[in-house]
Amino acid sequence: MKLRYEKTLITGKPGVGKTTLVQKIIKRMRSVNMAGFCTAEIRSKGSRLGFELQGLNGGCRTLAHVEIDSRHRVGRYGVDKDGFEEFLTTLDLLNPHLELIVIDEIGKMELFSNRFRTLVCDALNSDKQVLASIPIKGNEFIQEIKQRVGIRLIEVTRDNRDQLPHAIVEGF
Repeated sequence: MKLRYEKTLITGKPGVGKTTLVQKIIKRMRSVNMAGFCTAEIRSKGSRLGFELQGLNGGCRTLAHVEIDSRHRVGRYGVDKDGFEEFLTTLDLLNPHLELIVIDEIGKMELFSNRFRTLVCDALNSDKQVLASIPIKGNEFIQEIKQRVGIRLIEVTRDNRDQLPHAIVEGF
């Protein structure tokens, strides 16, 4: 089983289901040797408090939270850049035996890390399949990534999100 397009970026409006789509694809491709992470909301009493990184290797780390005091901020969330970079070292994303690299997401919070920017470029320059989510809007780095040669950008909408796993994974 493999991605229909070797370098697949999933984009869409916030809350449309990008991470859910990435998780469905991971589940379908579980027989493939992969590494990477997904990002999940941290919620309490119906309120979003932050974001947690969930490694495909089982590791977890808080990326951003309303209670994190950091010079790196997105809205009301302080971003733990150093903790994120430490988390990245546990993922072994450039292991030569990998078939698929999963990055959910290439977003504003993650891009405070130059190490992450380099890792994204290395993954996209590799001969590995890459599945990543990326915002519709973003800074210059995000726009450059989306315009790279060999990238297939797929927009998730409420109307197409249930059909997209079939369009993205061969042999689904």
